[in-house]
Amino acid sequence: MTPRRPVDTGDPDRLYTVTGGRSRVDDDSFDLVTLIVSECEPTAGMQSEHVRILELCRHPTAVVEVSAELRLPVTVVRILLGDLLATGRITARHPRAARSAELPDSALLKEVLLGLRNL
Repeated sequence: MTPRRPVDTGDPDRLYTVTGGRSRVDDDSFDLVTLIVSECEPTAGMQSEHVRILELCRHPTAVVEVSAELRLPVTVVRILLGDLLATGRITARHPRAARSAELPDSALLKEVLLGLRNL
């Protein structure tokens, strides 16, 4: 297993630079459990944090997981994700958009809960 290289988060000036001076996201496109999927490979000259996000999100990855892997505050990650979404480099899949037909039957969930209580 190769050691991870954390992004330098100790300096507030660094976070200011990473986000281009932005402190909040323009919209609510990303909540903590939104799944992010990269749509392309990183290109030369991309910001290192954007590259890392594209690498992490080759498979669906939740916003909170991206934040933990990069060791950056969620707000900063949401700003970076907004950049990538605006350029079409990622897609966002919102769990709340799932159709009820895809959700488990409530009777099955009750049985599972009862089974767990009896352990």
